[in-house]
Amino acid sequence: MSKVKHLDLILQLSLITFMEVYLYFNELYSLMFVTILFLYMASGFRIARSGSQACIIVLGDIGRSPRMQYHALSFAKLKFDVDIVGYGGSIPHPDIVNNTRIKRHILREPPKLPQFLPKIFQYVIKVLFQVCQLFFVLFFNIKWPSHIMVQNPPSIPTLFVAWFVRLIYGSKYIIDWHNYGYTILGLSLGSWNPLVRFAKWFEKFFGKKADGHFCVTNAMKEDLQKNWSIKACTLYDRPPEIFKETPLTQKHELFLKLSEDYFGFGDGSTRGIKTAFTEDTRSSGVVEKSDRPALVISSTSWTEDEDFSILLGALELYEKAKIAGGKSSHLPNLVCAITGKGPQKKFYQQEIAKMNFKHVNICTPWLAAEEYPLLLGSADIGVCLHTSSSGLDLPMKVVDMFGCGLPVCAIDFNCLDELVKHNENGLIFKTEAELAEQLQILLRGFPEKQNKLKTFRENLKSFQAYRWQESWTDKVKPTLYI
Repeated sequence: MSKVKHLDLILQLSLITFMEVYLYFNELYSLMFVTILFLYMASGFRIARSGSQACIIVLGDIGRSPRMQYHALSFAKLKFDVDIVGYGGSIPHPDIVNNTRIKRHILREPPKLPQFLPKIFQYVIKVLFQVCQLFFVLFFNIKWPSHIMVQNPPSIPTLFVAWFVRLIYGSKYIIDWHNYGYTILGLSLGSWNPLVRFAKWFEKFFGKKADGHFCVTNAMKEDLQKNWSIKACTLYDRPPEIFKETPLTQKHELFLKLSEDYFGFGDGSTRGIKTAFTEDTRSSGVVEKSDRPALVISSTSWTEDEDFSILLGALELYEKAKIAGGKSSHLPNLVCAITGKGPQKKFYQQEIAKMNFKHVNICTPWLAAEEYPLLLGSADIGVCLHTSSSGLDLPMKVVDMFGCGLPVCAIDFNCLDELVKHNENGLIFKTEAELAEQLQILLRGFPEKQNKLKTFRENLKSFQAYRWQESWTDKVKPTLYI
């Protein structure tokens, strides 16, 4: 049987070669080109029908795109070979780096043009540069993908490129809607800017051409259906197994390491034995100090959709309350770690440097991928200031915090209640005064009294039980070959 199949393939190739030679000698070059293109596309379509080669397009820093990394790992667990196309900058999670089925294709940053050139011209050049890079990688550097998954935003030019590649290869084209690209662009240009209006049309037009859609909230699912007639499946962000409560010995080791660069984590006396939070007693092992400060953590990309002046204002009010009440306030000192990097980080670092705190210590560390879950799992309270440009996405940082069993104070916006349940697994605030009051309510009597925090942690156990891989297997896997 195998010999018959082999002979059949030889006959097909012979006929194709004869046809192409005939067209060439009859100077039917255009028809020759069309048939070659058709054969190339047919080969791709044959692979796409049953293949297991996934291409994930991020067009952002791969290391700072956790959801797309989780998609890649989930595809790899199904024995897909995975190509991730995006920018470098941050080191991805070790599971991505060490997985032999996952290959990263790092794009070059667009060239920096002279600032005197019109912004629209700079934007067009940037997009053209990205289009050329993407086409080169997708047509020459990777195998024919059976599935193409695109992170949106950014929408321009990724949605167009993915759609065009899908036409050639016959791949299943999937969009993972994290937000709307045009609403993010509108934050800086205004919603009625012609470029924003074009971006909205572009996102809708090419978004509707995808074969499958996933989104991060039910609110976004309903909005896509109502306004753009796009049927999407809600795939909530869920934490992978790495996000969990950190064991005490690992907390101590992490605090020792951080104390080398950040004063708030240190004890100020015995190095290598004590931190501000823990102590290695040698005889009884590592223990938590009875007079330790509370560790508050917030993570950010330092962008315009997060106003960190709210957190700084709340910390000032907290400090005033502690000073005014003295010991009778029963409020602990605070160490506030704000992790991440982004365009507004230097501005806020300068603002923090101007503050004269006595009972609050603020630091802005950039953590390795494996250290971030450890710090979340060591904290007492998480703070989220993400507000969403569309009001339709949820902050993944809260998902990670909940995975570690960490209660959260989160600023209110449209669909936040799909994740944060007020007075059940966290608290929702609108102003810096409300946040300051919530910190005092949660931390009064800390560390002896943690009644509300313990209640929230207990209520988060059901959330922790349902992880990313289970959710992906339930929602994404059944759709891959439909």
